[in-house]
Amino acid sequence: MADIQARLQQLSEDFQKLQKELQEAVDSRQRLEAQKTENLGVQKEFSKLKDDETIYKLIGPVLLKQEKAEAESTVTGRLEFIGKEISRLEKQILDTQVSLEKKKAEIIQIQAAAQAGPPPPGKQAVEA
Repeated sequence: MADIQARLQQLSEDFQKLQKELQEAVDSRQRLEAQKTENLGVQKEFSKLKDDETIYKLIGPVLLKQEKAEAESTVTGRLEFIGKEISRLEKQILDTQVSLEKKKAEIIQIQAAAQAGPPPPGKQAVEA
């Protein structure tokens, strides 16, 4: 019985770790979605600008002049990176959810076996 309790304790800890990993991945994905939305807004603003208009980039406390093509390229590259990271996190989220379901099923199975208990003494299973 102590063996079953120890196994349940370990499974419970593993389940909690997986839940924490899932929450962290979901939080990261939400942050990336916010960054994606922000960068899409910047990209939309760039499309409204004329080629000869001035763009400034904030680097620390200083505004530096930047070419429109360079700024657009930077934002496009950032959006590609964010898209890849979102895809990676979505796969991680799905994998973690599958692992959580497996752990949950294992916990339920062990709890059911523990509740059923061993067969009463003197009674043996009849083989067919």
